[in-house]
Formats: sequence, structure tokens, C-alpha cells
Amino acid sequence: MKIIEYRKIEPTNYNNDKIKNVIGRVVIGKRDGAEKFCMRVFEVKPEGHTIKHTHDWEHEIFIHSGKGEVYSSGEWRAISTDDVIFIPGNEEHQIRNVGKDVLTFICLIPSGAPEM
Repeated sequence: MKIIEYRKIEPTNYNNDKIKNVIGRVVIGKRDGAEKFCMRVFEVKPEGHTIKHTHDWEHEIFIHSGKGEVYSSGEWRAISTDDVIFIPGNEEHQIRNVGKDVLTFICLIPSGAPEM
């Protein structure tokens, strides 16, 4: 069993021409013995965004706090605290923060996909 406050896990910071003001952490993954899934927590600062991308695997997202938008199927849709998002494999997607506070979300991916 593992119990840890997620902010104690070493973050990976992203800030370049494709991804802006994002902090990511693998909170449960291969090094924990997780064989089926990987759980990641992302924090997107105001005006920040993830990369617009596609991949073969699905993933599930829970919005822990903040306000933002998710891009899917050619349109942006509003998201906020307590929303749940399912993104099927091969669907182009991106998340951006449109609020004044940090947008924090939990993302689950299957094992075998890159953890970060």
C-alpha cells in the first residue's frame, strides 16, 4: 500500500512552445508496482495549457479544482471542479486553464503508455 500527499512527489515542470505552465507528477505508477494503470496529477497555472495531442490509449480525467476548457472533436468545452472527462483513444485533445486559480486534475492511463 502507498499513502502519500501528492505534492511530496517530485514534480516535472513543462513550459515550452507546445505546453505552458504545467506541473505533472506520477503519483502511482510502475515503480509502485501498479500493473494495470498509472495515476498522474497535473497542475495548470492560469493561462497555461497542456499539449494538443492524440494517442492510441483512452484516459480518464477528474477535475479536482479550478476552471478550464477541454478541446475535443474540434471544439472547446468548459470544465470545472468535480467534472469527469473520458477521452477515447485517437481523439485529439488539450486542456487549458481559463480561470484565475490553478487548475488541478487527476489523469488515469493504462500501463504501457508513457507515464509522463
